[in-house]
Amino acid sequence: MARNILILGASYGSLLGTKLLMAGHNVTLVCRAKTAELINREGTEVRIKLRDEAVHRAIFSRDLPGKLDAVTPANVDLSRYDMVGLAMQEPQYTNHTVRVLMVKIAAAKLPCLSIMNMPPLPYLKRIPALADMDLEEAYTNAQVWERFEPGLVTLCSPDPQAFRPREEAANVLHVGLPTNFKASVFADEKHNKVLRELEADIDAVTLDGHDVPVKLKVFDSLFVPLAKWSMLLTGNYRCITPHEPQSIRDAVHGDLKRSQTIYDHVDAIARRLGADPQDQVPFAKYAKAAESLLKPSSAARAVASGAPFIERVDLLVKLISHQLGVPNSEIDRTVDTVDQKLNEKIVQGGSGAQ
Repeated sequence: MARNILILGASYGSLLGTKLLMAGHNVTLVCRAKTAELINREGTEVRIKLRDEAVHRAIFSRDLPGKLDAVTPANVDLSRYDMVGLAMQEPQYTNHTVRVLMVKIAAAKLPCLSIMNMPPLPYLKRIPALADMDLEEAYTNAQVWERFEPGLVTLCSPDPQAFRPREEAANVLHVGLPTNFKASVFADEKHNKVLRELEADIDAVTLDGHDVPVKLKVFDSLFVPLAKWSMLLTGNYRCITPHEPQSIRDAVHGDLKRSQTIYDHVDAIARRLGADPQDQVPFAKYAKAAESLLKPSSAARAVASGAPFIERVDLLVKLISHQLGVPNSEIDRTVDTVDQKLNEKIVQGGSGAQ
């Protein structure tokens, strides 16, 4: 049976959207009016490399069995959908029209699958050790999440690395590292049934007889997506330096011993929260993957281009580690560097406006 999935965010969201379309499900992408017009006219293009092939394949939504459309936040009809995917960067949820849509989604009690790096607050409330922690400071506007029932929100680790090529239109996405989306279950089995259905349908997809990478994997553990935190703190946020941004590869491999210390510390925090070592990704595997990540992270690129806000998983992990009584000087230093660069941009923006 074809499911109808609403995905907020047409850039990274188009990757999950394309996988769902290939499996015969219908997808609506929520985005700006100009991007929606482009997608409704031309569809999307996701470039992905199949195993043992040297060149990326271009997968066009118009060639796929599922139906795709795009709308602005104000024009969403929630009665059409079985599930919502949250694929915007966390600061984007503070936009007024997006916030209004989020209020409606919470009221409709639709299950929400987040593929953000920044875990939604209601999801964190499902983890007993975090439920009463003071973590709001890490969010651009924590009030966005107030109306959501924790059991209706789950997290899907956005491990696949993808970016929108600068020279291309807004409906094109290039996948650099085609790993899997790893989702935790919802509280209600009826929602997990839909999630596992999507998992099986995506798994069965082939292209010219070849398996297609980037699967949706569903796990009973709430902690599997937290494995991404070690990667973010070791690589992505350390791409932000006091000077120019560096690549993820350089951030990780510039001082491998220091990188492993950070990675191990964040892994240990996840275990203190309840994660099983099997939920986690070994450092050696991450370091190997980082060798091919030759661009700065999206967070570093956003800071360099003058964004006043970015997702602050670095600050979230710092707040958790301090409240657990296990602070880490390297993590604190990363947070200070990110704060400094964001403040620089705000000051520059202010002086430029005078």
